Amino acid sequence: MAPRSFLFLQGLASHLFVRLGDAMAARGHAVHRINLNAGDRLFWRRPNATDFTGRAEDWPGFLAATMESRGITDLVMFSDCRPLHAAALQVARARGATGWVFEEAYLRPGYITLEPGGVNARSPLPRDPARILALAQGLPPAAPETASAGSFLRRATDDVRYNVANQFGRRRFPHWRTHRQWNAFHEYAGWIRRGALRPIRRARAWRRLEEVLAWRGPVFVLPLQLEGDYQLRLHSPFPSLRDAISLIVASFAAHAPRDALLAVKGHPLDNGLADWGHFALARAREAGVADRIAWLPELPFGPVLAPAAGVVTVNSTAGLQSLREGKAVIVLGSALYDMPGLTFQGGLDRFWSEAAPPDMALVDALRRVLAAHCLIRGGFFDEAGINEAVGNAVARLEGASAFLAQEVAA
Repeated sequence: MAPRSFLFLQGLASHLFVRLGDAMAARGHAVHRINLNAGDRLFWRRPNATDFTGRAEDWPGFLAATMESRGITDLVMFSDCRPLHAAALQVARARGATGWVFEEAYLRPGYITLEPGGVNARSPLPRDPARILALAQGLPPAAPETASAGSFLRRATDDVRYNVANQFGRRRFPHWRTHRQWNAFHEYAGWIRRGALRPIRRARAWRRLEEVLAWRGPVFVLPLQLEGDYQLRLHSPFPSLRDAISLIVASFAAHAPRDALLAVKGHPLDNGLADWGHFALARAREAGVADRIAWLPELPFGPVLAPAAGVVTVNSTAGLQSLREGKAVIVLGSALYDMPGLTFQGGLDRFWSEAAPPDMALVDALRRVLAAHCLIRGGFFDEAGINEAVGNAVARLEGASAFLAQEVAA
C-alpha cells in the first residue's frame, strides 16, 4: 500500500506507541509525534517529535498547522475523551484524516480496543442487532480472554516514571493540565493505603461472598466503575459515581423483591481515595435495606458474578463479561452493547423483577464482530502483550475495516 504519514499523540505510560511508531516507520510510513508533557517525551525516544507548550486554546491551530506541514493522513491516540484528543479528532475530521483511537478493551484481558473515529459510546459500530448478526456471518469465534492483563508492577512503575518526569518538566510545559481528576501523587498515597489494608479487606469480602452465595433470594450485582472514568463522566446521566450509587440503591429499595440482595463490587483499579463501601451502605441504611446490601472489594469479578440474577452497570465493560455468562444486564448510560436482545430496555425500576437473560446468539455475534473489527489481540503492560499488539495494530492501521470506515465517513 502507499506510504502514509502518522502523527502520534498521547498514549498510556507504556512503550506500545514508540514500538508501534518504529514498526510503521520500518514499513515505509512517515511517523511523527507531538509531546504534550515531559512524560510523553520520556516514553517517545525516536525522531520527528515536536513539543506543544501552548495553552489549550492554541491547540487546534497548532495541530492543524502541524498536520498541514507534515502531510498527516492519520492521527493515533489513546482515548477519545481527553480534552486535547477530542479536539484533535475534530481537526482530523475537518482535514479528511483518520483518527485512530486506542483504549482499554471491550473484552479483557488479552485484547486492546483500536477503532477509527472513536471508541465506546463514540464507536462507529452499528447498534442495530440485525446488522450485528449480519456482520457476524462468516467470522470466527472471538478468542477467549486471557488470564492476566500483564504486570501490575510494570504498569505502576511506568506510571510513576511518567508522573515524576512531568513534575521535573513543568518549566518546559507550563500550561499542561492532566485529564485525571486527582493529583497523581495523591492517588499513589491512596494506593499505598489500599495496599496495606487489602489483606484484611479481601478476607472480609470472601467471607461476605460466602453469605451472598448462600442467599436464598435473587442476587443482583453492581460492578462499580472508576470515579474518573470518562465513560461515567461524559457518557452517562450521572455527575459522579455517588449519584449513580444513590439512584441504584434507592431503586433497589423501592422496587426490588423483598428477598433480593444487591452485591456492590469494588473496581480493581480504584485508588482508594473514596470509601465506596461506606457510601453505598450509608445510602442503604437511609433506604432501609442495609441488611440486603453486600460490599465486596478486592475480589475478582467471576466469583461475584456467578450467583447473579442480573447486573446493573452505568456502562462498564463488565456488562459484556456478564452477557458472555448469560446474565441479564441493564445499562444506565451509553454503551456500544446496549441494544435490544442484549440488555434490558424497560428501565431500572422494572429490571429488578423483569430481568431476562440475553439472546446468546446475539451475544456471540457481537463478540465475533468486536474481535474482528474493533479489537486487536495484545496488551499495554508486558513485553509479550506489547509485541503482539504492535503486529496486530500494524495490520489494522494498514487495512481498516471497510464497514467501520464507512460508518466514520457517514
